[in-house]
Amino acid sequence: MSAITHALSLAGSMTWEITWALILGFALSAIVQAVVRKSTVVGLLGDDRPRTLALASALGAASSSCSYAAVALARSLFRKGAHFTAAMAFEIASTNLVVELGVILALLLGWQFTAAEFIGGPVMILLLALLFRLFLREKLLGRAREQAERGLAGSMEGHAAMDMSVRREGSFAQRLFSGAGFTSTAHVFVMEWAAIIKDLVIGLLIAGAIAAWVPDSFWRAFFFEGHPLAAKLWGPLIGPLVAIASFVCSIGNVPLAVVLWKGGISFGGVVAFIFSDLLILPILNIYRKYYGAKMALFLLGTFYAAVVVAGYFVEFTFGALGLIPHQADAQIPMSGVSWNYTTWLNIVFLLLAAALVHRFLRTGGRAMLRMMGGSPHEPHEEHAA
Repeated sequence: MSAITHALSLAGSMTWEITWALILGFALSAIVQAVVRKSTVVGLLGDDRPRTLALASALGAASSSCSYAAVALARSLFRKGAHFTAAMAFEIASTNLVVELGVILALLLGWQFTAAEFIGGPVMILLLALLFRLFLREKLLGRAREQAERGLAGSMEGHAAMDMSVRREGSFAQRLFSGAGFTSTAHVFVMEWAAIIKDLVIGLLIAGAIAAWVPDSFWRAFFFEGHPLAAKLWGPLIGPLVAIASFVCSIGNVPLAVVLWKGGISFGGVVAFIFSDLLILPILNIYRKYYGAKMALFLLGTFYAAVVVAGYFVEFTFGALGLIPHQADAQIPMSGVSWNYTTWLNIVFLLLAAALVHRFLRTGGRAMLRMMGGSPHEPHEEHAA
């Protein structure tokens, strides 16, 4: 029983440490999604030129999503006319280049990992675009489009189909600070939390259990600690495979990344692990439903290659600049609740979350929650005034 209590205590401490950052990130994302319509996004992603991919990445980063919702939304964009490569860039950015991920990485691992996220993510997208240009044949893409048009359900379909943006005309500020803007922001905020909460809880519990029960000696041997070159070469290769086997995606994989880093995986291995949230087994099965088995295997191979190379890039670039922090300095949060800046920030942002949840519940939110896992063809939610 004491071992279980210790694991739960570690999970609770990590939860308390990152609560305010999660609320901040999802609130900022909700503001953007409240005023940017999905139809506008589709119209901007019609090709795979560098400028379009950069725009897709920026829009994805502003439209934070859980991995399942991001994958569903990418297929929705593809079906409506977005270029496949641009849709994939949007998908990657919406889970790996988001504010809340960067803040949480800084809190739990250090600012260097946040920098690696925002440098390695674009490298991954660029590599993926090059691999698609070189190896994605029109025949395979055509079959994937035919499969996508069948509209088979994966996960979070209803959530991805909803467009909760404000419909009224006016400037950004006029739409955002209107009553409809407040309602739309509240709807997006709560729906994003509803989409992510399961993976986040699972990730925290797994991280707490591993930190409490798996000895550091196991990880040190597994990641070749004491063999610097072997560890640097092994980390980006094994990190994605650990992610695939963990079944944990989105922000839920960050607590486990902390445990792996403390256990001895290389800097690039941590980054590759975090970037592999779109390769876990349940999502690979969704790719099969969405685009067919051959395209799912193609995505597995190209995504894995891009993740590994991005991991090597940040490993050797940050190493050459002397920016990789010492693993010995890594600490898993264990202090729990105390009167410090984290507690005050949590109080402020929990009050903000409570106000948004209250608005959500008073404006039809319960019905939206029931539609989250529904059909991708269900009507969108609109805010007209």
